[in-house]
Amino acid sequence: MASGDVIDQLRSAADALGGHACPADRLRAIQRAQDALDAAKAEAVVELEESRGFEDDGSSTPKAWLARELRLDPAEAGTLSRVGAALRDLPLVAEAFAAGRLRLAHVRELAFALKHVGREVVVEAQPWLLEVATACEPAELRRVVKALREAVYPDELDEAWVRGMERQDVRLSPVPEGWHLTGFLGAETGAKLDVVLRSLSAPRDADDDRSTAERRVDGFDELLTGVIEHGLPQDRGVRPHLTVTADHDTLAHAAGASREPGTHPAHLHGFGSIGKGLLGLLLCGSDATPVLTDVKHAVLDVGPTVRLATAAQRKAVNARQGGECAAPRCSAPVVHVHHVVWHSKGGPTDLANLVGLCPRCHTLVHRGLLHVDPVDHRFTVGSGAPVLARPSRYLQARRARKRVRHRRPQPWLSG
Repeated sequence: MASGDVIDQLRSAADALGGHACPADRLRAIQRAQDALDAAKAEAVVELEESRGFEDDGSSTPKAWLARELRLDPAEAGTLSRVGAALRDLPLVAEAFAAGRLRLAHVRELAFALKHVGREVVVEAQPWLLEVATACEPAELRRVVKALREAVYPDELDEAWVRGMERQDVRLSPVPEGWHLTGFLGAETGAKLDVVLRSLSAPRDADDDRSTAERRVDGFDELLTGVIEHGLPQDRGVRPHLTVTADHDTLAHAAGASREPGTHPAHLHGFGSIGKGLLGLLLCGSDATPVLTDVKHAVLDVGPTVRLATAAQRKAVNARQGGECAAPRCSAPVVHVHHVVWHSKGGPTDLANLVGLCPRCHTLVHRGLLHVDPVDHRFTVGSGAPVLARPSRYLQARRARKRVRHRRPQPWLSG
């Protein structure tokens, strides 16, 4: 039969499949047809290699022919070539593939096994590998192949561990938008970080609409904040800290007391210059140690460090809000404690002037896109319009303490 007639028949079959009223039955039929075509394609690749027909069209390899004649990308062409080789070495697999009991993805995993486990081992294990392939999804077959490789080459696990230890590195590079983090962690260190990040970045409830990336970054920020809050053992009780330098006019500008242009930007040590929005955010959630300098920036006096919110106050804010950000319709966990009347504007560090926010909402406040009323703690957008007609979670908690007491216990309340 001419190839044109075959193509016409296949198109007619596709049109007939489109007439099925039930989409589930249509999808099942299409998948069976796709599996049959994949098997026929792989068989043709084997014949092409054995006959060296690719050379007749001026191609040096079957992979080059597949890429040029079928317009496949190199990865897909390489997959077909490896699958063809696997079918030659594994006749039982080839028979099951042609009968429709396997899919192309299964054969691809067995081709991987031939290359990375060894031909003799896989040929000998072909009967039981075929049983796994016909009964399981490709992902499960991949796990079985991986276990087989580990059993055949047990020493490679320790060799890989040593190679990973030699590659370990973490680098932080300041860029205009923030910090660029790169690196590689060994198995043990990476597992520790994975456990901590998965715990800290888990969704709090069904209403947590943060993306995976946002939850992961929030969790990482919470981890670092905890380290800075409690200090490191080798620091003998002195907490690690961020250092920001700014002149008096810049501080007044960040606090909103001055709008004079031309103030010098603040400087975050290790990073570089920062704007007044980030400066205000750092001042809001940090201890401040004033340092008096002369015109030549020589240090004349160092004032006492002022604690903006005690640990007890943080716990009280968390309990009052049920552990959730005070911004309306935000169920993210409380990470930062914010002065409603900013401390830089004279706001006291009293519970009545403190509100718990998540990092995203706290950033919006300091960007001037979200405001908190100092009297009733209602939230409004930058234009002055209310975010919601109802009061914030802060006031709801105060008015409905019974409801708050019956919330799900929070891990930060333990102990």
